[in-house]
Amino acid sequence: MFGKRGNEGFGKAGGAIAPPPPPPAAAPAASSPSILVEPSREPARQQVTPPPMHAPQRKRPVRTDEYYDTKAQVFSALIDTIDLSQLSKLDGESAREEIRDIVNDIITIKNFAMSISEQEELLEDICNDVLGYGPLEPLLARDDIADIMVNGAGQTFIEVGGKTIESEIRFRDNAQLLSICQRIVSQVGRRVDESSPICDARLPDGSRVNVIAPPLSIDGPALTIRKFKKDKLTLDQLVRFGAITPEGATVLQIVGRVRCNVIISGGTGSGKTTLLNCLTNYIDRDERVITCEDTAELQLQQPHVVRLETRPPNIEGEGEITMRDLVKNCLRMRPERIIVGEVRGPEVFDLLQAMNTGHDGSMGTIHANTPRECLSRIESMIAMGGFTLPAKTVREIISTSVDVIIQAARLRDGSRRITQITEVIGMEGDVIITQDLMRYEIEGEDASGRLIGRHMSTGVGKPHFWDRARYFNEEKRLAAALDSMEAKTKE
Repeated sequence: MFGKRGNEGFGKAGGAIAPPPPPPAAAPAASSPSILVEPSREPARQQVTPPPMHAPQRKRPVRTDEYYDTKAQVFSALIDTIDLSQLSKLDGESAREEIRDIVNDIITIKNFAMSISEQEELLEDICNDVLGYGPLEPLLARDDIADIMVNGAGQTFIEVGGKTIESEIRFRDNAQLLSICQRIVSQVGRRVDESSPICDARLPDGSRVNVIAPPLSIDGPALTIRKFKKDKLTLDQLVRFGAITPEGATVLQIVGRVRCNVIISGGTGSGKTTLLNCLTNYIDRDERVITCEDTAELQLQQPHVVRLETRPPNIEGEGEITMRDLVKNCLRMRPERIIVGEVRGPEVFDLLQAMNTGHDGSMGTIHANTPRECLSRIESMIAMGGFTLPAKTVREIISTSVDVIIQAARLRDGSRRITQITEVIGMEGDVIITQDLMRYEIEGEDASGRLIGRHMSTGVGKPHFWDRARYFNEEKRLAAALDSMEAKTKE
């Protein structure tokens, strides 16, 4: 009588439990939505904010087969009973209360033998399964987690404070995990299954999601979420974290303000997108900015922003919109600045052309370990795009397009640092000439294994973008920052 929906959507471990209101002893109040039998409908896809995590977190008990059997029966009875069309009209908290009322009634009617704590955990798990992302909900609620990495149903890792640790969160099986992945990607009009096993998507808060499903992922779906903090980081916060000095932050503010063309270089997880978000804070509010991304995650605060996102091919292999398509098209949209979330292919040539044709202040990020390697990567990506230009011509285009390269790095102790601010100043023969304004030098490590280092001025005097700074009345502030940086280096 309960089995029409089985135990789809169950989590092997739910979230951290915030004590809910005492379960009602009677049926739902008269103001609740009417209850109809609609076994064929899918669970409501309403996204709700999970309860806040408590610190220290309580370790969740090990689930038993009996717990999952009970949950399967309760979940099936709930789906067969509730009117999900009415439920989807409620706000998050009201929807949770409605589910709690009905689940408590089901437990009472079916006379399940459960303790109060087990009942509250069951209620929380079912609310997360119906309204959110099941076992992922408690992890998504935590603002101290940078990455969530699910390697199949039985293994979940999280990155906290630059360190990767294993979480206690588990899924019932790979079918439940894949169901949650499908729910996530369907919200942005994408799909993941055997015929389309790789997918990039995003959560409603902007967090970046990557899913790779069987048969490509052998041990079950692999889900990776790069979480966004609720409060966007600023350069001032990066200074407090030690990622950059106050003087270095002032230089970066001026670079963003005076419309330098900027490439942010760094490895995976080094903070490139965070730094790009920080720099965009200094774009004038009257400028028209167009962003191009594979998965929209930039959080610009300016009022005149157009956000573009690539599109993968459909099941017939048609309809793909590539990054290069977006960059070429946005040139027809009267942009004042073009920002490419991640440059990884031939679109780099179109971005360089834009930087060279009146769109000063454009920005992008590239995976590279040093500024020199960044320049080589740009040259390689142009070659891979099929452009048959002489090497010297390509380098001339690069040297006249890019003004500043900012190198970000994630160090071996998990900390993130801006390790170089480098200017591209021109060509000498066939070689692109660069000069560092600042670099980070590691001096050792403390007793706890944390790296010790400091940001050093290279003492180059006036930077190559000095005239730009003067045009924007920023030369005095730039000079003061460089002088202070050099004085501290000499101490």
